[in-house]
Amino acid sequence: MTSAPAFDQHIPETAARTVEFISLSHLNPSTELNPIPTRGIDPAYFTTYVRALEDGGYDYTLLPYGSGTADSFVTAAAVGQLTERIKPIVALRPNTTLPQVAAQKLATLDQLTEGRAVVHLISGGSDAEQARHGDYLPKERRYARTSEYIDLLRRSWTEPAPFSHDGEFYKFDGFGPGFAPYDTPIPISIGGQSDEAFQVGGEKADVFSFWGEPLDDLRAEIERVHAIARGAGRTTLPRIWVTFRPIIAETDELAWRKAHAYVDKIAATFAKSGFGKQIFQQGSPQNVGSQRALSFADRADLYDRALWTRTAAVTNAAGASTALVGSPETVAAAILDYVDRGADLVSIRGYDTLNDAVDYGKYVLPLVRQEIAHREATGRRGTLQAEHLGNYTEDYRRYATAGQA
Repeated sequence: MTSAPAFDQHIPETAARTVEFISLSHLNPSTELNPIPTRGIDPAYFTTYVRALEDGGYDYTLLPYGSGTADSFVTAAAVGQLTERIKPIVALRPNTTLPQVAAQKLATLDQLTEGRAVVHLISGGSDAEQARHGDYLPKERRYARTSEYIDLLRRSWTEPAPFSHDGEFYKFDGFGPGFAPYDTPIPISIGGQSDEAFQVGGEKADVFSFWGEPLDDLRAEIERVHAIARGAGRTTLPRIWVTFRPIIAETDELAWRKAHAYVDKIAATFAKSGFGKQIFQQGSPQNVGSQRALSFADRADLYDRALWTRTAAVTNAAGASTALVGSPETVAAAILDYVDRGADLVSIRGYDTLNDAVDYGKYVLPLVRQEIAHREATGRRGTLQAEHLGNYTEDYRRYATAGQA
């Protein structure tokens, strides 16, 4: 049983004061619910998708990267030209692009989009995936490379004269001055759950990203990364990015009917390695984030107000896969629970990708923003979290377990 937390209108000290929303951009209509064999880009679909994000009020979109995917720099540039406000986040692996070259490419994107570029550095959680691009650096050293990479990105953007570098992973002579960003330095995000990830992220990242976890566990991880930041003498702490896969419908009961139908389809797709890079993600995952997600799924299906782990269990936690299930009000209240724990960048992307992105923009984002505006105006929490209790009620738990053995 999950007991409802005591609620009052006091804003927790840990709460983020602002919230921005992220989605992942999809290049074609293939989904985990309905996989379509393709490795290509459907330009019409991609255009429709990113413009739906702009119309829906999202702030950022992540352009993913893998050894068999489209190039994230090129797709980010396309997002920049197809939208006026969305900030494209380039997913970048340090082994694929020299840091001074990446600095030029990112600054070019930033100038073309008038200051909207963001970069998310992926150190690499799988030896096999890294090897596909010829990277054989041991996992425990990849974050050390990322640390050196961050320093060189920032120096390339700001150094007023040519400079040389002779480090553990990179060496060059007389580079620069590099091509500058539009205005301010480009935000750098990293993620990961290993000790090395926390150390580099706490010391150097502008943003640290997590997958959706139970509230208390995530808060402990936020405190950990912020403690490292303070220990490094930072006065500006990393922003916190958390990712969910919401499943919504008009009521909690209808959302659970959808969720049970979805998980069966997702499990079948994964069993056939029928979507994206799932063919590479069988067996025990090497990255700590997936290991944690599976451990939560082993312990329980449901956590807190609306966090569901079954979707992680049936996909072997292949990427961000934990869901929030319920009506738009229940899911918005659950997002606010995470905001209260310190998350100020919330990534929500669905399993029915385009339709979900549109629905979140219509029905979820406005509720969260209304609550944040209420807090700013009054200094107190509104009543959404008190009125839509989700898993803290018997009815919700009954819907969640309906039809299960």
